[in-house]
Amino acid sequence: MSLEQTEFRNVLGHFASGVTIITTQRPGQLHGMTVSSFCSLSLKPPLILVGIDLNANIHDLIVESGVFGVNILAEHGETVSRHFARRVPDRFASIDYSLGLLGVPLLQDALATLECRLVTRYPGGDHSIFIGEVVSTSMQSQGQLLLYYRSKYSRLLHTPAASLVNNVAVES
Repeated sequence: MSLEQTEFRNVLGHFASGVTIITTQRPGQLHGMTVSSFCSLSLKPPLILVGIDLNANIHDLIVESGVFGVNILAEHGETVSRHFARRVPDRFASIDYSLGLLGVPLLQDALATLECRLVTRYPGGDHSIFIGEVVSTSMQSQGQLLLYYRSKYSRLLHTPAASLVNNVAVES
């Protein structure tokens, strides 16, 4: 019995994920791609994992460079996400970024960034699972995460501010 791709994709769409731009650099060339297959893996050592399509240009560039960045997008980042999902010659031409400690481009407007050294990669069907050791991070003091849910961009619902007092939520 084989599961249909469309059915599989629809079922997985019921799991909300954050949206990231994975970046790397090879001398003279910056590269980036929108990715939602990202998660933390270990605190000690600090490891993350990201799934990259075998046919994506950035796949072999990460293998070659051994470093990559993870840019976690804020709720206003839909335009940036769509920009990096397209195939355009210079995706960084209109994007504010700086180079991190490892030389990877980090987006100025990201909610948070992580710079990683590639530890290993594993086969995962039509993707590779990259394990990266986090060597540097940054984060904004404010902002909400951009979500991807049921093939659409979404945002977290804002509720009245609450604080916990003796494990009971209290509106402030």
